[in-house]
Amino acid sequence: MAERGIKPFVLGRKNFLFAKSPKGATASGIAFSIIETGKANGLKPFYYLNYLFEKLPNINLEDYDTLDACLPWSESLPEEIRRKTESTEENN
Repeated sequence: MAERGIKPFVLGRKNFLFAKSPKGATASGIAFSIIETGKANGLKPFYYLNYLFEKLPNINLEDYDTLDACLPWSESLPEEIRRKTESTEENN
């Protein structure tokens, strides 16, 4: 699964030469990491990023319990950012 997760980055590695700066490359790496981790945990990346962008500016970053609730494997994430699976659909 991990190798499949990074395949888009391997295919586009020449494009990353144009990140313009080390900070730009770092920002891209962080964004891609969040997106792929969200996907691996059954989240819709667009909705997960929107959730984080709305939630993170309004929380105390030293409150680890609140931060834990934002992690992609947290069970307290809103249902609308989760991908529907067959087992989820059967339970509804």
